[in-house]
Amino acid sequence: MAATDGERNHETGRLEFSLVVPFPSSREAVIALRSLSPDREPRKGGISKQLTVTGGTLSVRWSADEARVLRVSVNSFLDHLSLVIETMEMFGPPVPQ
Repeated sequence: MAATDGERNHETGRLEFSLVVPFPSSREAVIALRSLSPDREPRKGGISKQLTVTGGTLSVRWSADEARVLRVSVNSFLDHLSLVIETMEMFGPPVPQ
């Protein structure tokens, strides 16, 4: 797992943070994406989160107005991600379709 340092976008003035999570296969990355995508941010404004999958890599990018809101969102996401990974490990690799 890799993360970029949180930085402020000089054009928009918003804080940005990115996280890259490698998975053993693209199928597992898509399962994680589908499991984590339904969770919308509780606030309507002030933060956005984009999830994408490329091959076996899940990439997440946040953009927020306030550091506190960004921190809460990232922490919540990491808790959910941990649960998704633990669940996939308990059930084993996905069955090919």
